[in-house]
Amino acid sequence: MLNYIQAWRERGWQVIDALAYQQAWQRYGGSVATHPLVVEQLAGLAQIPVRYLGWVEGGELKAAVPAWGRHLALSKDVLKRQGKKGLFDLGNAEIILPAAVDAGAPLRHAGRYLSELSQGRFSGLKAQAEQLAMARPHEDLSKKFRYNQRRELRLLEEAGGVVRPIGEFTAAQIAAMYCDLFQRRWGFPAVGAERMADVLERLGHLLIGSVLLLDDAPIAIQLVYRVEAPEWVSVEYVNGGVDPETRAFSPGSVLSFLNTQAAWEHANACGKPLRFSFGRADREYKERWCNPVQVFQS
Repeated sequence: MLNYIQAWRERGWQVIDALAYQQAWQRYGGSVATHPLVVEQLAGLAQIPVRYLGWVEGGELKAAVPAWGRHLALSKDVLKRQGKKGLFDLGNAEIILPAAVDAGAPLRHAGRYLSELSQGRFSGLKAQAEQLAMARPHEDLSKKFRYNQRRELRLLEEAGGVVRPIGEFTAAQIAAMYCDLFQRRWGFPAVGAERMADVLERLGHLLIGSVLLLDDAPIAIQLVYRVEAPEWVSVEYVNGGVDPETRAFSPGSVLSFLNTQAAWEHANACGKPLRFSFGRADREYKERWCNPVQVFQS
């Protein structure tokens, strides 16, 4: 029965290998959560094999999907069902699967937060009630808002605050800072805290942004991953932590300003649009930084 259901779901698709999926992603693009390295490393951590499928037309691979059973790979539902809930955290990431613009491939695997770019690339999509928060260009932020961010950064630096690139720290250091600041900010452990150092060891070179320190102690950090697609730059802001005792300096807001600014500068230098996702549009602070965008589910 299960084989029959799988055959029905995959009709028209064919099994491909990880290399073919990687080549499809490099040709058609994708997002952080579908990047070949991210899929391979996090699926490996979870010890759940990935089934790669390709949609071929005229002898050409037009779309590709990484699957865990009837779900897209890295699905929270699959992790939960296998007793591995919260093993790693990608937030509610924007999902862009590699596909030609006009592929129209039928997507029958369950997935949520599928990008608006998926329209035309895939069929069988339904509009999702929730929206994603996508960072606005800094020139679209009000002059007063930008002035206030720069002022807060200046006040922090005058008090001895330091901005350091996250790449200067080891995976273990980043994990320790993030888990500590998250716990202090929210009062409960970060998702994936137990294996955070392992995840960052695997994906750390995709991290971008800075860490804020005051008196040599970290006071704000964010997990922000970036991957380069052929026609856009995909950035996923997973979550962050701040020291609540330094709230007077607004370190979280200052860090968001610095990290988004750096991401926009990088994308502009590459001549590519930036898709900087703050995850689900569910918090008031995201309204200051982002535009809500429609997403789909399959």
